[in-house]
Amino acid sequence: MSEHKMKKTAVLGRLLPYLTEHKGLMFLAIALTIGGNVLGLAGPYYSGFAIDAIELHDSTGHVDLSGVWKYAAIMVALYLASGILSYILARLMIVISRKVVSKMRSDVFNKLTELPVGYFDRNQTGDILSRISYDIDTINTSLSHDFVQIAASVVTVSGSLIMMIKISPLLVLVFAFTVPLSVFLTKKITGFTRPLFRKRSAKLGELNGFVEEMISGQKTLRAYSQEENTLKKFDLQNDDTVEAYYRAEYYGSVTGPSVNFVNNLSLSLVSFFGAVLYLYHKISIGNISTFVLYSRKFSGPINEIANIFGELQSAFSAAERVFRLLDEEPEPADAQNAIELNGAEGNVKIEDVRFGYDPGKEIIHGLSLNVKKGSLIAIVGPTGAGKTTVVNLLMRFYDPDSGRILLDEHDIQTLTRKSLRLNYSMVLQDTWLFNGTVYENIAYGSESAKKEDIERVCRACGIHEYIMTLPDGYATVLDDDGANISKGQKQLMTIARAMLLPSSLLILDEATSNVDTRTELQIQRAMRALMADKTCFVIAHRLSTVRNADMILVVRDGDIVERGTHESLMSGETFYKQLYNAQFA
Repeated sequence: MSEHKMKKTAVLGRLLPYLTEHKGLMFLAIALTIGGNVLGLAGPYYSGFAIDAIELHDSTGHVDLSGVWKYAAIMVALYLASGILSYILARLMIVISRKVVSKMRSDVFNKLTELPVGYFDRNQTGDILSRISYDIDTINTSLSHDFVQIAASVVTVSGSLIMMIKISPLLVLVFAFTVPLSVFLTKKITGFTRPLFRKRSAKLGELNGFVEEMISGQKTLRAYSQEENTLKKFDLQNDDTVEAYYRAEYYGSVTGPSVNFVNNLSLSLVSFFGAVLYLYHKISIGNISTFVLYSRKFSGPINEIANIFGELQSAFSAAERVFRLLDEEPEPADAQNAIELNGAEGNVKIEDVRFGYDPGKEIIHGLSLNVKKGSLIAIVGPTGAGKTTVVNLLMRFYDPDSGRILLDEHDIQTLTRKSLRLNYSMVLQDTWLFNGTVYENIAYGSESAKKEDIERVCRACGIHEYIMTLPDGYATVLDDDGANISKGQKQLMTIARAMLLPSSLLILDEATSNVDTRTELQIQRAMRALMADKTCFVIAHRLSTVRNADMILVVRDGDIVERGTHESLMSGETFYKQLYNAQFA
């Protein structure tokens, strides 16, 4: 979904289903809101009686306060009961908001598992993390506080208005002037500030993306002495984010004082016209006191609503970003009659495939290839030639614009994506290990694997001895992404993981780039022995790793310009020979 702007009503409409999922708790919250505020509204009503109940005996000069004490006691009881209900409501809303946010986070994370690989290619990791953490936390703050405050304010304003009309309809006319003025100011200011809060959320996402990128590249950053450069870039990003925060908060904070001024103006007018009515015996002192208290209760919530409008703008902007992610198109569904392919033999055929990541920018031009099961196919070529794109198409991370790819005579677009991908094992240049034991990382995707199976593949990769030197052997817990072991060892573990999967096809995308030449040769021998009946696609820049391939495909500008064995390609004046000799020149 494009970065369109959602209307407030649309955002609110998307939030309501999360709230109505807990109908019982919401009805209880509404009842507590009404109950607490009705009790709070009854207090000022009795204050007027308390003032009018003061009796002065002219003969003795004694003041009778018995009636005052009675009404004052009633007011204390009412306010105490109102306070207790408000406390219960606050606790209840924390429970509701926690449930809502938990569901929203689950929805976002589930959505991330459904999105195509292209989404993650286009969006920074830091920005995605910002949506699932900061943005949802911002929504949580509004749900647990702001929405309750607004609901309570609606009850208070309505109740106060009814009571003021009952006391003096003439004095209520003051608000016919001040309330529209408050509404006009609030609407004008929030209309201006909402884009500022939207920009604030976006800038924070960009900053998070930059920080995540710099932290993950710390070693490279230091190796090239780019600390000062990076600090300058960070300062620019940080300044932009701070400026976006400042502008949003600065203009957002104007709403409260503006509305507060109008409310104080209304109080001044009520005091003036109330005094005039008293002089003409149209109202008692007690009723003026009660009316003033209700006018404060009437205008106070309006002021509070104005104050939290800034927070609501932030929450709406955060909700927009979350809902835009939830509205992203998932990976296309499998064909209606898609086939589950289990235990593929490994015959792959590519027929006149054309593909481009962006419309009008074709990367693969009419690619055709026929691979027999058990073959070791190497794909080589300069950077940007389209080698990894071929892998993306084989795994259906992307679908070709035209042409077709067949696995065991089945067009892969007629197969379910899950069954297709389960027939492949894949090892990438960028290793990925999670926080867990060595055993759990290697057994990832093969939960039924036994200890002897894991040890077998680890011995084949030449990593068993290293693992046994770790403090707890296979039970050693790896830090975040295996930060406590070398890159070479991490890569060997991912290769062992791929070997363990019961698949008939293997993809190695620069998989040996992080190991030394001796280990590389050991892995090559182990792969040939363990995967004699498996079809292997190896993408490599280090051409020494592909000398034993059954076929080498030389890709250049999206076309296979040459194909053959290492010996046949080296026998003539070929592009492959130029690449090979350039590496050893």
